[in-house]
Amino acid sequence: MLSLHEVESRLDLWGGVFKLWERDSHNVEIMWNLNLAGINLEFSMRTMVMTWIVMILVVVFCVAATRKLDMRRPGGLQNVMEIIFEMIRGQINQAMDPQKGSSIISIIMTFLIFILFSNLLGLIPTLMSPTANPNTAFALSLTTFALIWFYGIKYKGIRYFSHWFKPNIVFLPINLIEEFVKPVTLAARLFGNIYAGEVLICTWLGMFTGWYYLTGGFIAEMIWLAFSVFVSVIQAYIFSVLSINYIGSAMTTEDH
Repeated sequence: MLSLHEVESRLDLWGGVFKLWERDSHNVEIMWNLNLAGINLEFSMRTMVMTWIVMILVVVFCVAATRKLDMRRPGGLQNVMEIIFEMIRGQINQAMDPQKGSSIISIIMTFLIFILFSNLLGLIPTLMSPTANPNTAFALSLTTFALIWFYGIKYKGIRYFSHWFKPNIVFLPINLIEEFVKPVTLAARLFGNIYAGEVLICTWLGMFTGWYYLTGGFIAEMIWLAFSVFVSVIQAYIFSVLSINYIGSAMTTEDH
């Protein structure tokens, strides 16, 4: 059975173009180190490059979908963008006042499209999903967490934090745990599902070689690949819907 690194090497369709993430003798990814004011920061070049690729793809998709808008005979990409918009707007209108919710439509659409493209990128041989890195998933969840506090304070002021003490101050520790576990669960759900999908695809390819791969291995891989596409779409949708519900609760209710 081939290792994950060996599978990646054999599937390298790019001829060494993406060699920014060479591994050392212990098969550990080499990080880019930056010392900033005495603080040592480590960056995964692979994740950074993949994130930039996703951002470029998102920009190209959005420009292509909105470049020639036609109200009477919309094109294919315009239809896709309108479906995403209507789906997001419908979820927002259910979770909060439509007038308040209109301010977050663009944010949630960005979440959905970026996460979807990130999830799908890892299905291309030797590439990876930025969301398969826990740092990317946690950064996205922290953005949602910041939005919860921003809109909570915007519409309720300092009273937003009063829910920490309800029904009485004894519940303060429990309420604090509930508050700060939100970004953790958002990140863990996204990262776990996407990373597991990539690992299992490489595992299948490593298990089935030669004629075994061309028969049973190929069939199993295609089935899992289709399932991975489904999971990628669902995870992007779940992250967006949960973000809407969390922000909506902060806007509209006293307890959330």
